[in-house]
Amino acid sequence: MSDPVSYEEYLDKNGTLTYTNVGVSMLPLLRQGRDLFTVEKKGPERCRVGDVVLYRRGREYVLHRIVEVRGSDYVLLGDNCVSREYGITDADILAVMTGFVRGGKPRSVRSGAYRLYTRFWLGTEIPRIFCKRAFARLRRLIRGGAG
Repeated sequence: MSDPVSYEEYLDKNGTLTYTNVGVSMLPLLRQGRDLFTVEKKGPERCRVGDVVLYRRGREYVLHRIVEVRGSDYVLLGDNCVSREYGITDADILAVMTGFVRGGKPRSVRSGAYRLYTRFWLGTEIPRIFCKRAFARLRRLIRGGAG
């Protein structure tokens, strides 16, 4: 049996990686255990707002969307998250998502539908986060927990 290969090693060798989504941070775009995503090894160019990137955070790999490009770093946010991640640099980013597979059908991040989804998702960030936090507080109150 061979030793497991890291994502970095796999991307260095093959240039692209297709993998199944783990976790719920990119819902509704990617569904855990049901959808696949494809990433391409990041080149020297800067990423853009809306790009979904794979980066390493400690010992885990994270796939989240860039919501802000700053001078020397990026601000990221999972589509289903409420907390932004700051200080992610080009050196941290391993790959950029180029497509995904839902229900057996491949979809490109260059398609009009995907671009519309991204524009909508970025444009509704503040109200979505407000609603998610409000509903979380309401659930705690209903369950009898402290606010």
